[in-house]
Amino acid sequence: MRAFLQAAATVIIAASLSASRLAEASGDTQEKPNQVFRAGVEIVSLNVTVTDAQGRYVTDIGQDEFSVFEDGARQELTYFNRANLPIALSLLIDSSASMEQRMENAQDAAIGFARKLRPQDLAQVVDFDSRVEIKLGFTNKVEELEAAIHTTSAGGSTALHNAVYIALKELAKVKAKDPDEIRRQAIVVLSDGEDTSSLVSFEEVLELAKRSETAIYTIGLQPRETSALKGFREAEFVLRQLAQETGGRAFFARQIEELSQVYGQIADELSSQYSVGYASKNAKRDGAFRRIVVQVQRPNVTARTKRGYYGPVSH
Repeated sequence: MRAFLQAAATVIIAASLSASRLAEASGDTQEKPNQVFRAGVEIVSLNVTVTDAQGRYVTDIGQDEFSVFEDGARQELTYFNRANLPIALSLLIDSSASMEQRMENAQDAAIGFARKLRPQDLAQVVDFDSRVEIKLGFTNKVEELEAAIHTTSAGGSTALHNAVYIALKELAKVKAKDPDEIRRQAIVVLSDGEDTSSLVSFEEVLELAKRSETAIYTIGLQPRETSALKGFREAEFVLRQLAQETGGRAFFARQIEELSQVYGQIADELSSQYSVGYASKNAKRDGAFRRIVVQVQRPNVTARTKRGYYGPVSH
């Protein structure tokens, strides 16, 4: 494990890599069906956030109040947990040159978030500008996370797609050996501008995200320069799509001082989710994308989860 963490901490994606070599560098070129844990039957696992009309989290919903639909067909829940399951989290920090004057505040906000993690949670720190560097592999030691966040420094352009791609691949390595080790997976990514140097396209990243079990929470920090606003609008689309497809949430901050509050909202959401699962009634093994809708039988509340998953395939 120590050798893995040391190796992970030195992973750097250089601009000379081709997209195919980037996939190889991540250690896995074949996508897997969207399953978290197998115990004789394939279970579709969902993390569900429920909010009321004021946006407050609702945490007292019972299993019988949930209805899950896959491609319009109602499914029977085989797993339901209101307990706050452990989390495996990838914390991505944009350290491109445009962040230079705001890096210290961004670090402080990210550290505040890291301090909210519990002993049973794991987190890694990923720094990205023109390249992607895993500053620290998965750990539950808050002091190590703080130190890793402090080592980020601004410079270079923005390889947002590369960073999310690598984080998804790293989270896929966090496997459960038994039900007690099942973890919810999340990425929290801060960026202040459009991608300008990635080798992986947005379409490739979105596809990988939809195949994962990872909820992506995105934080868009509006640039100070008026000339950069057009590019930020493009980044805004990317950040919204990643969050919506995976059941996460997109936040946008005008001022660096807003970041601490945003990170706090993400921490609150991660601690207020339901974990539910079902064995799909669709027996086809065609690998097709299946749309998911979750409803709650209670007035004035809304349930949010990922938009769907890819079904299994025949081997």
